[in-house]
Amino acid sequence: MAKMRIRKGDRVYIISGKDKGKEGKILRRDIARELIVVENVNMVTKSTRPTQKNPRGGLIKMEAPINASKAMLVCPSCGKPTRVSRAFLDSGAKVRVCKKCGEIVDKS
Repeated sequence: MAKMRIRKGDRVYIISGKDKGKEGKILRRDIARELIVVENVNMVTKSTRPTQKNPRGGLIKMEAPINASKAMLVCPSCGKPTRVSRAFLDSGAKVRVCKKCGEIVDKS
């Protein structure tokens, strides 16, 4: 099992599948199954029963999970989809580093 290098809240670029070329923010992730849910990507229509919260029920559009390998992190500084590497600061903190521009993405 490979380690996920993307986290909740990261902007990602979809590199394959029906939503190839779209960008969005990660809403949820399932580390054990290596799945992520990205806003406005892999939209599905789900039928819902009436509840107290939604008395009419009906069809709702929602995001379905996709495999994390289909998404690349978008670097906040250069704005391009990139791979990330790990590095340690002098203070001992582990950070993610953009492979394209070499800037720190954020602290781990």
